[in-house]
Amino acid sequence: METLDSTIVNTALPSIAHSLGENPLHMYAIIIAYSLTLAVLIPATGWMADHFGTKRVFMSAVAIFTIGSMACAASPNLFLLVCARVLQGVGGSMMLPVGRLAVLRAFPNEKYLNAISFVAIPGLVGPLIGPTLGGWLVEFTSWHWIFLLNVPVGIAGAIATYYYMPDYKAEKDRHFDFAGFGMLSFSMVTLSVSLDGFSELGWAQATVLVLLAFSMASLTAYWLHASKTPDALFSLSMFDNDTYRIGLMGNMFARIGSGSMPFLIPSLLQLSLGYTPAQAGMMMIPIAVMSIASKRMVQTLIRRFSYRKFLIFNTLLLGASIASFALISRNHPTWVTVIQLAIFGAVNSLQFTAMNSLTLKDLPPGLASSGNSLYSMVQMLSMSLGTAAAGALLTTFAHQDGADSILNAEAFFKTFISMGLITCASAWIFAQLSPRIKVPVKEQTTAALH
Repeated sequence: METLDSTIVNTALPSIAHSLGENPLHMYAIIIAYSLTLAVLIPATGWMADHFGTKRVFMSAVAIFTIGSMACAASPNLFLLVCARVLQGVGGSMMLPVGRLAVLRAFPNEKYLNAISFVAIPGLVGPLIGPTLGGWLVEFTSWHWIFLLNVPVGIAGAIATYYYMPDYKAEKDRHFDFAGFGMLSFSMVTLSVSLDGFSELGWAQATVLVLLAFSMASLTAYWLHASKTPDALFSLSMFDNDTYRIGLMGNMFARIGSGSMPFLIPSLLQLSLGYTPAQAGMMMIPIAVMSIASKRMVQTLIRRFSYRKFLIFNTLLLGASIASFALISRNHPTWVTVIQLAIFGAVNSLQFTAMNSLTLKDLPPGLASSGNSLYSMVQMLSMSLGTAAAGALLTTFAHQDGADSILNAEAFFKTFISMGLITCASAWIFAQLSPRIKVPVKEQTTAALH
């Protein structure tokens, strides 16, 4: 529901702007309001799950997101639509981290990778049908239906959660770190606003630098605060765990390149190659199909090669596949482009699944919820950073050759190469892993050996 909503909203912004009588450039407030809400609230989801239970929090998240969707559809102007998107963000901030936490606690270490790979598949349905469905709904009905689609899905999800989801709580309740939450939230908000301001709102560099300075100062203050606070929002003891520390940093930088692709690929197809929005949406289908198809391969590959070898090789392959889009031009055969998109979808899916399982696999139960929340926050941050970096590079390269150069492949060529190199560089982080870290042998396999 969440991924479907995101992909549909992005394709429908011009139609929403026309319906509400707004400038299309002002519609970025819809996206920013949602992302900022996520940035502020994700750090609190771990404590909420520990205190109230995963079942109660997840069911509340689904209900709030559904109510927010109805409010979006009923909004008569941009201001109320932005407020409704904030309400959606409140629900969205809890869905992904709390859902993943429930899986982490429900399955033992040796079954976690297989389980998290399986439950990730429904989330890939959104990117699979979102762009195409969004174009169709906007063209033949109205933009209101892109939000109303969430209502039946949300009702079904809430019912399923009530009857089937286990309810996990922390054995020992802890106080909520309001001071740490304030410092960390302020850091995430100022960082997100500065990134959006630089890449989309056209703010002056001085304003962006001041916001970045505030963000770094607030983050440093939180680090010092957490070092002397027993019940800190995110305990620094999590970073004593090698797999979590390396996995978190690797995620941060490896996702920058892949996080820019949902922005760069449709822009390339429409601005440079002349595709219609519907055609560009259809071209995204190979990515989602191969993402789903490759999910179940990860466990076998990691068990054979170890996390270190697999992530080093796959990260380099991911960077190469991103850079390969620099070769696309008007004379580029469509079938070759489809193959490139399919390869990127498969490699990117393998990368995400491996990084997810590596980062969380060795966290002790007492740190699982807070570690999962911090990981979710880093994911959101890295995707925002990827879009901002790609937008800034694309604009810079376009201005180097003239204002209209964005309409040809030159600016995209340089941007894809740059994002591919950034992704390849993150392989150095995964090289710090021990070669002995592998997927545990399944219980049934162990039993068979005995």
